[in-house]
Amino acid sequence: MSGDNSFVVVANRLPVDLHTAPDGTRTWTPSPGGLVAALSPVLEHQQGCWVGWPGVPDEAPEPFRTDAGVLLHPVRLTQGDFEGFYEGFSNASLWPLYHDLIVTPEYHREWWARYRDVNLLFAQEVAEVAAEGATVWVQDYQLQLVPGILRQLRPDLRIGFFLHIPFPGADLFRQLPWREEIIRGLLGADLIGFHLESNARNFLDLCAGTEGLTVSGTAATRRTDAHVTTHDGRSVAVGAFPISIDVDSLGEGTPGGVEKLRAELGDPQTVILGVDRLDYTKGILQRLLAFEELLEAGALEGAVLLQIATPSRERIDQYQVARSQVEEAVGRINGRFGSMGRPVVHYLHQSLPKSQLRTFYEAADVMLVTPFKDGMNLVAKEYVACHPDGSGALVLSEFAGAAVELHQANLCNPFDMESIKRALLTAVQGAPDVMRERMLAMHAQVSEYDVDRWAEAFLSALGEHR
Repeated sequence: MSGDNSFVVVANRLPVDLHTAPDGTRTWTPSPGGLVAALSPVLEHQQGCWVGWPGVPDEAPEPFRTDAGVLLHPVRLTQGDFEGFYEGFSNASLWPLYHDLIVTPEYHREWWARYRDVNLLFAQEVAEVAAEGATVWVQDYQLQLVPGILRQLRPDLRIGFFLHIPFPGADLFRQLPWREEIIRGLLGADLIGFHLESNARNFLDLCAGTEGLTVSGTAATRRTDAHVTTHDGRSVAVGAFPISIDVDSLGEGTPGGVEKLRAELGDPQTVILGVDRLDYTKGILQRLLAFEELLEAGALEGAVLLQIATPSRERIDQYQVARSQVEEAVGRINGRFGSMGRPVVHYLHQSLPKSQLRTFYEAADVMLVTPFKDGMNLVAKEYVACHPDGSGALVLSEFAGAAVELHQANLCNPFDMESIKRALLTAVQGAPDVMRERMLAMHAQVSEYDVDRWAEAFLSALGEHR
């Protein structure tokens, strides 16, 4: 059985949101993000289809097309699927394991059973909508079994897989009770892509130590010099394809918006900005503590910190703890160093539209990006993209994937409070000419290697390998 879609993207989430009107009328509307913006041209040109969960348990609309003609094919998940597959195995088992055990992963057999069943469901849906010989691009850690299942259901398909988070070292990965099933699932693809060569090397090392697999070549960026040969003689290409942003999706700045925002912040001498999901991997608490110590030392006079913390996975215990710690620190710092109507930390626990974020990026003198571990971190690239004149300064964790390309940033070790403080002080007090030269170099990199180049590089490599 096959459909008529020659190009299929499959991801955990469908790019739609459910809107409920005051009269109770409910409508599904497209919500394109960076990934769909990158893939929309390919989807449009090739009768493309996007398979994914619409984000609401026990509900799914009928398949429908976006204004651009992309077919959205919803996968219906139950509340039990959401809890076991998404909150459980994906985000309480795999997420902490792949982020180097920042918190301890939990391994439960019932979560694994849900993960396996949901991956099977996704693969079956793709098998039905994909045309004969279609290209299927599977996205991220929630769907690592899909390539292997699809290979069995539809051996005619060309299958690519891309991991958007880090891949851990072999010794860490091997603690996963279902490690062999995950490896087999990934190796159902024709091409497996990672953000960084180091992630690809970790995967290749894992395969080299797995019975029945043979590894040849070495990991390379935007090339497929490395291959894994499976026990049945199939060759799977492995490469690094650093993702980037769609600069146009940030929109245009609002006239007078920067001046208005800075006035609302009390016209500070220095605006320091953080924009993150409220996730324990992002190092939000550590940057707050570093800011507090610098205020205590009198080293950041006239500075304010604006922290946007987007709600994320709020039912998971570790995320609740992270939020509590962050909000406690915000209150303490403002109690110590703020004054009536003049907080030194402005904290928003909410999602913001891209147009508003752009104003924040443009207004910030310094961007703080301090994750303990991050696959890439596109916030850093968005900030750089909003400063084409070389203004501003970026403080960036050396453990963010973006640090490989944005090496001119003020790099820091987020586990070392003194390192964060030094990088922040350099960003604030460094020679303007030096800071400008660094920002211009990073802007050129982000402009040249945008999200279109990422998609093009991966899909070209997939086509060549198959």
